[in-house]
Amino acid sequence: MWVPQQLPEIAGPLQKAGLKLTAEQLADLTGDPMGAVVALGGCTASFVSPQGLVVTNHHCAYGAIQLNSTAEKNLIKDGFNPATIADEVSAGPTARIYVLDDIKDVTSEARAAIAGAKDALGRAKALDAFEKKLVAECEAEPGFRCRFYSFSGGNTYRLFKNLEIKDVRLAYAPPGSVGKFGGDIDNWMWPRHTGDFSFYRAYVGKDGKPAAFSKDNVPYQPKHWLKFADQELGAGDFVMVAGYPGSTNRYALASEFDNTAAWTYPTVARHYEALIDLVQKAGKSNPDIAVKYASVMAGWNNTSKNYEGQLEGFKRIDAAGQKHAEEAAVLKWLKGQGSKGKAALDAHAKLIALGEQAKATRDRDLIFRQFSMSGAIGAATSMYRLSIENEKPNAERESGYQERDLPTLEGTMKQMERRYVPAMDRQLQAYWLGEYVKLPAAQRVAAVDTWLGGNDSAAINRALDKLAGTQLGNTEERLKWLKADRKAFEASNDPAIQYAVTVMPTLLKLEQERKVREGESLLARPTYLQAVADYKKSQGEFVYPDANLSLRITFGNVMGYEPKDGVSYTPFTTLEGVVAKETGADPFDSPKALIDAVKAKRYGGLEDKRIGSVPVNYLSDLDITGGNSGSPVLDAHGKLVGLAFDGNWESVSSNWVFDPKMTRMIAVDGRYLRWIMQEVYPSPRLLEELNVSKK
Repeated sequence: MWVPQQLPEIAGPLQKAGLKLTAEQLADLTGDPMGAVVALGGCTASFVSPQGLVVTNHHCAYGAIQLNSTAEKNLIKDGFNPATIADEVSAGPTARIYVLDDIKDVTSEARAAIAGAKDALGRAKALDAFEKKLVAECEAEPGFRCRFYSFSGGNTYRLFKNLEIKDVRLAYAPPGSVGKFGGDIDNWMWPRHTGDFSFYRAYVGKDGKPAAFSKDNVPYQPKHWLKFADQELGAGDFVMVAGYPGSTNRYALASEFDNTAAWTYPTVARHYEALIDLVQKAGKSNPDIAVKYASVMAGWNNTSKNYEGQLEGFKRIDAAGQKHAEEAAVLKWLKGQGSKGKAALDAHAKLIALGEQAKATRDRDLIFRQFSMSGAIGAATSMYRLSIENEKPNAERESGYQERDLPTLEGTMKQMERRYVPAMDRQLQAYWLGEYVKLPAAQRVAAVDTWLGGNDSAAINRALDKLAGTQLGNTEERLKWLKADRKAFEASNDPAIQYAVTVMPTLLKLEQERKVREGESLLARPTYLQAVADYKKSQGEFVYPDANLSLRITFGNVMGYEPKDGVSYTPFTTLEGVVAKETGADPFDSPKALIDAVKAKRYGGLEDKRIGSVPVNYLSDLDITGGNSGSPVLDAHGKLVGLAFDGNWESVSSNWVFDPKMTRMIAVDGRYLRWIMQEVYPSPRLLEELNVSKK
């Protein structure tokens, strides 16, 4: 996952893999084609027309699709295909498209801020103050959103400046039986047959500048947009992805890996599976719950299956053995490096000690956080914290509660009712309180114990009965409290707000403890990771930083793989494979129009003669992770050939230990996207806009 600044350094490998563009052209992040790539805040997308049309994954647009769905008008199931551009609907008040404008290296200034602090907490606060000052200066020009990124544990710091488009509209989504074909059963699996694509459109004010949703807004006109490939993609061909991968841990300590494998993944997966079961059962008898919790359910399902896959992968490749062996080699090398090596060894010891501190309260921290930040209680906690932060000058407020964050907070409160049912919220509260009372006495939270007034099911039921009286399920009530001051919260009789007031001192104390650990890490982490990089370079390896939601480029070739003895996977799936999986029941229940078109071999001129059909999904040896979803896949000439949407089962453990032999990216083929829009759920208007109308 190369940072853009490394592209000239890896020009040789890029050309060898088959790139026809120059590394310099790719390094121009506001030029063609890179200037078309945008972030959605958790997913990636790209402009594909001069009228602000944006393509991304169906699962990235799922929240917007769900937000506009009801039990009576279910866009998740039926899809969304507006007759005219005027019929496009808002993706929601918090939907954003971020268009990269500039990247600035601020390493020396950040390090100076840290070095000027006297202690660990001071270092954390100094870096935080520096970040806020930098971001405020960057955002002084209206319409921009800026973000401060740390790379390699703090060895490099960069500031990204993005145009923030606030009026995002849903322009097209295929039926769920296309966009989510295979559902959670096929998630991370190959062969795959999912039409995981949807379209947004970016809108701005008539002056061309970002503006909140308004019927008077006009489509944004990007400087660059991607064109669909005019050459057929085949096995062995060069492909690359530009996107915003979320998080990898390839340089984490072996002890951090052990904690994740032994506790974090199995514990979180267990909790999510229990929550999934609760919502599924409730949704069967209440369609309102099924629709309103569809988006959060998709997230829980994806995470729990991902974690289970990673755990399986860890065993298969002996990830623990590899991590410990790699770390032992680094430590051995450091012992021969004199004083420089000693500093890194001391830093390593400090990081282990910090990890042990956090481990001591991990169960409490997980359960307390989950209960305090979800549903009506979460709304109360966030708004009360906002009232506390509002008493400070804007520059001193906690990140997430500054003036720049208010539109997002307000949008979250406005759309909460579309993802909230009081009866379901009660069940989720009951689950986390049930988990809380199981905690050992040493991990309990005094404020919660006082509020709960007991340690049994009777106490839990009393608390739930009381919380049921909250008025925060009502949008008007939430918007009223969003503007209230601290005194109003502390005098409130609303039970959810009373809980927030009771536990806030504890939440703030725990936050302070985390900041102290962060301050200690600000010296130790970069020192040790620089040593790891030096060691790798001494072994002749290229070094790139872990993913952190900043722009990355990954490249390689279309290719299958052999997961086990006697099994060989080809790189493409076809239309016929969709029909072969058909059961007539969710999640393998394709639209009748799709089945009829395949049976009639109505390929619409999009078939690839080498495979005798229209390709649906394909594999390549690219390196992606969460956040890359929706990333454009480009061919050797920088033309669009598909969208990244998943990885294979064998690759999920690569967030910790990269396995180039088995790691594969799964993409939806651009030809399948066009075929669906042409033959199954027709949108001739958009196909014409994309300049790919059937000839």
